[in-house]
Amino acid sequence: MTSPVGPLRIGNASGFYGDRFDALREMLTGGRLDVLTGDYLAELTMLILGRDRLKDPGAGYARTFLRQLEECLGLAHERGVRIVTNAGGLNPAGLAEAVRKVADRLGVPVRVAHVEGDDLGARYPDALAAHAYLGGFGIAACLEAGADVVVTGRVTDAALVTGPAAAHFGWGAADHDRLAGAVVAGHVLECGTQATGGNYAFFTEHAPEKLRRPGFPLAEVYEDGSCVITKHPGTGGVVEVGTVTAQLLYETHGARYAGPDVTARLDTVRITSDGEDRVRIHGVRGEAPPATLKVGLNRLGGFRNEVTFVLTGLDIERKATLVREQLGLALSEAKSLPAEVRWDLARTDHADAPTEETASALLRLVVRDADQDAVGRSLSAAAVELALASYPGFHVLTPPGKGAPYGVFDDVYVPHGAVDHVAVLHDGRRIPMAPAHDTRVLEDVPEPALPEPLPDGPTARAPLGLVAGARSGDKGGNANVGVWARTDEAWRWLAHALTTERFRQLLPETAELQVVRHVLPNLRALNFVVVGILGEGVAAQHRFDPQAKALGEWLRSRRLDIPEVLL
Repeated sequence: MTSPVGPLRIGNASGFYGDRFDALREMLTGGRLDVLTGDYLAELTMLILGRDRLKDPGAGYARTFLRQLEECLGLAHERGVRIVTNAGGLNPAGLAEAVRKVADRLGVPVRVAHVEGDDLGARYPDALAAHAYLGGFGIAACLEAGADVVVTGRVTDAALVTGPAAAHFGWGAADHDRLAGAVVAGHVLECGTQATGGNYAFFTEHAPEKLRRPGFPLAEVYEDGSCVITKHPGTGGVVEVGTVTAQLLYETHGARYAGPDVTARLDTVRITSDGEDRVRIHGVRGEAPPATLKVGLNRLGGFRNEVTFVLTGLDIERKATLVREQLGLALSEAKSLPAEVRWDLARTDHADAPTEETASALLRLVVRDADQDAVGRSLSAAAVELALASYPGFHVLTPPGKGAPYGVFDDVYVPHGAVDHVAVLHDGRRIPMAPAHDTRVLEDVPEPALPEPLPDGPTARAPLGLVAGARSGDKGGNANVGVWARTDEAWRWLAHALTTERFRQLLPETAELQVVRHVLPNLRALNFVVVGILGEGVAAQHRFDPQAKALGEWLRSRRLDIPEVLL
């Protein structure tokens, strides 16, 4: 009789390009691991790497990862920890070769493999970068062939976990429930310390010294697809049901979380405490993936410039009106009015303020145009010439420059067969990955039944954040806001009180936008998708908070009538 395969311990040492440099060493020295992953890619990162590659065709990958390996490759080899990373970005073959050179120089005998096929630039020649989101089976093939380091380009963030798990447990494409469990584990790990107390709505409930330097997370993944989220002993931060729930809701949409290998049903996820700094995720169900792969397109959208006018003291609104009219007249007379002009007045001023700064409001002007001169020289001249001819107290935070290029993001979908997903093994062999044959049309699930509402009783006007947590983020031009309750009683109120209409009332910036609400009873959570609030994506910097990172905290600060029994 074959003994059961033990759990696979998968850690994460990077949630983005620029994350804590020492995390790789911390994770290797802090406790036992089988696999260490690093997530370096995001929509904005692909644009940055694309611009790097324009200057140097040999670039296009996350160079920080190489510097980390200089210090830690030998340590990983000594401890038998395999490394899987998407730091290859736009050039996984180039990074794999660079890793081999580092290993040779250090005298560390490691086998380096990479995954390719995500680059669809030839199909979309007008894009600076065009990359399909691949799944985890290319990673699994590399590991099964004995790779110690696997470098990928644009795979789904969760693939960094599903690939090692599939290799370790021998899962196949039809193991939908197991793969879905690993997808959920990967989604929790992918943003690093956001799973261990970073950016956590209820951070005030923990001692400050505990959260000053959160440890990075790891998952103990089991053969059935369940897992335990935890961290190395003695590291900072906290792992509790709330931190895991927050990260699970981050940058997701509905109950069906689609990927290239499987569609995970987030409405089946169950999260329970498993002891101190241990949270168990189980019950996850999976379905066949959709018939298409997502492709992220990054392109240059034109040129952008901005200037922020400081309005101090009295008559703020009239000062703002004056400078708007003056600048508009100057630009029209110069016949160089930019294609897009946006003004935003932030009333940061306070009446009878004790300092000049707290007596001041900020009027922000952002302009965009395909012509750099229209947003550069003309705007700079018009703004500077107002220095002695505008509102009293005229000054700006910084004068406008010559204008800078900005990027835009879009996504399209292609059939699985349109992508040549290939595992390039350490010995040079190329193993093509078969496209998914068992697929399922992606549809919204029926609206689940809501819990019985709380009985009527006295209410008090209070911030939503006293009874609910939230985490928000971006997906292209859309934002998501996940809101969860921590008790059954709070859920009975939240599910009925926070409708899409109430959401729009609480966040007036969304009043004219499409807002979709998804209900996730197992998580006691609501997930709101705000369509188009981020314009053409983070690189376009459409709004004050271009990645919607604080949209959830704005929502939590808003006041509404809350049952006193919950307060």
